[in-house]
Amino acid sequence: MKVSLFITCLADVFYPGVGKDTVEILERLKCEVVFPDNQTCCGQPAYNSGYHKEAKEVAKHMIETFAASDYVVSPSGSCVSMIHEYPHLFKDDEAWKAKAEALVAKTFELTQFIVDVLKIEDVGASLPTKATYHTSCHMTRLLGVKDAPMKLLENVEGLEFASLPNKETCCGFGGTFSVKMVPISEQMVNEKIDHIEETEAEVLVGADCGCLMNIGGRIERQGKPIKVMHIAQVLNSKK
Repeated sequence: MKVSLFITCLADVFYPGVGKDTVEILERLKCEVVFPDNQTCCGQPAYNSGYHKEAKEVAKHMIETFAASDYVVSPSGSCVSMIHEYPHLFKDDEAWKAKAEALVAKTFELTQFIVDVLKIEDVGASLPTKATYHTSCHMTRLLGVKDAPMKLLENVEGLEFASLPNKETCCGFGGTFSVKMVPISEQMVNEKIDHIEETEAEVLVGADCGCLMNIGGRIERQGKPIKVMHIAQVLNSKK
């Protein structure tokens, strides 16, 4: 199965190891992974800020970049959910709407692809620690991916899992929200960390680099001994 990796801005710039882990997982699951060099940002920051004209130009570029791909897989539910917004972005342009829908049909978040497309729930990972999982807003509410990460984590050897209280609440990142509404964002991430501490988990796992950057940065500033890991890092862990 041939898969095109959609790396996303945050993984490319701040978390390249997540991209590496994603590729290694997919190759271990017998996928051929390719990387279209022309890919850029998905356009979400512009779209969420109301710059829809500019977002359309980015979307057109992304649609053309991945036009020849069999499958597009990304370690970010948030960015994949933006691609799923493309048909709405082109609702008044039938030609580009059809192209956008074709991209949506073959684009998946990493855990969604592994569980729903490859039909695999155990990737052979091993991580002897106690962990909890942060459910990111875009991935769960917009993309609708809720069960796939849990199914994969349940099969990680040695992993003791603790459910996160109030897991449905936002961590306060929200892209530009955390820049425009700093005091509110700070209170939200502090509350999220309080709930993480309630679980007594040693590791916080998530599937969106933006959320992990926000929560992890606050954890570091508070000097708390909690490790933050992207789910790709967990699924690529070995004894």
